[in-house]
Parts: sequence; structure tokens; C-alpha cells
Amino acid sequence: MAVTVDDANAYIAANCIDIDEWIGADEAKKQRIVTVAARDLARYYSKYTIPDAAVYEFANVLATVYGDVAGAMQKGVVSQSIGGKISVSYKDALVTGPGGDTRKFIPQAALDIIGAENGVTLSKRAPKWTVM
Repeated sequence: MAVTVDDANAYIAANCIDIDEWIGADEAKKQRIVTVAARDLARYYSKYTIPDAAVYEFANVLATVYGDVAGAMQKGVVSQSIGGKISVSYKDALVTGPGGDTRKFIPQAALDIIGAENGVTLSKRAPKWTVM
């Protein structure tokens, strides 16, 4: 089944907690986000079947990461003032840079969905070498 913005809207509204950036995005941006989410999951997990739900989970995270506020942070904005009455400072930016790697933003929920579809366990954790 092909992923669509309409299906993403329905899935995200019913299954995701923080949906403000997704809801606030225009249709063209939503299409770009869904396209990138589907493309990147297919590239990173090419040997697995990628269910639409995994794409939509990832798309919602990408909407937040590349939303207006996070987008300003990625461009180096450290604080904003709105009408001289409200001032907002950003502590740690989710810096990816232009064309940055989206793999670090794939939520565990998406990996769980992919894993369940394919009968495997996927995790963001990877074994690392340590020296003692």
C-alpha cells in the first residue's frame, strides 16, 4: 500500500501524542515529509518490509524536527522575541544541518512496527566498544 498524506493525517491524529507541527504544516510540506520518511526508512532498512504506520510515525517526528521552531534553531537562532512581550530562548538545538542524516530521528515506535511486520527485533541501540 502506498503512503499518502490523507492516511498520514488520520494515523497521526489517532496514534501520536505531539502532533502540533504536523497539523500546522501545509499539504506540500506534509507530502515532502512523508516522501522523505518513506525513502529513508526504505534505504536504512532495505531488507525489511516497511509498513505504512512506521512511515507515519517517522513522518510525525520529522515534522517536529523540521518544524518552524526547530527549523529556526537549526539555522542558528538562539532566542526570539515576539512583539516585545514574549522572549523564548533555545537551549540545545536539534542540529542536523542542511541535508542532514535523518536516521537519528527514527523513533523506536517505527522500529517496533517494522520489527513486528518482519518478525525481528530492531533497536536504536548498537553495541559499542569500550576500554576499561
